[in-house]
Amino acid sequence: MNVVDIRSTAAELPDAWRSLLLGQVGSTGVKVLRMDGRPLPPESHDAAEALLVVDGALRLVADGIEVEVRAGEMYIVEAGIEHAVRPGSRGTLVIVEHIPNAA
Repeated sequence: MNVVDIRSTAAELPDAWRSLLLGQVGSTGVKVLRMDGRPLPPESHDAAEALLVVDGALRLVADGIEVEVRAGEMYIVEAGIEHAVRPGSRGTLVIVEHIPNAA
């Protein structure tokens, strides 16, 4: 797979907030998902992740601070930082993250 239409791939996903792994470089994965306005509960990860909004907006609470990431912007969530998606997050999100036990 070489060229990926991020927006149409996200739009075709059957479920919002369920990511699809588009590709992998070493132990780093690139995923896409569709945001549909619903909030998600807090989570944290052992490794940092980059959240790139392709279209729409991502509303987060990260380490107790409210953040809005708009189309064309990226937010890095550092390892161990608790973050939760707030209501109203809609659009297309690309996630770049470490894949544990990657071959």
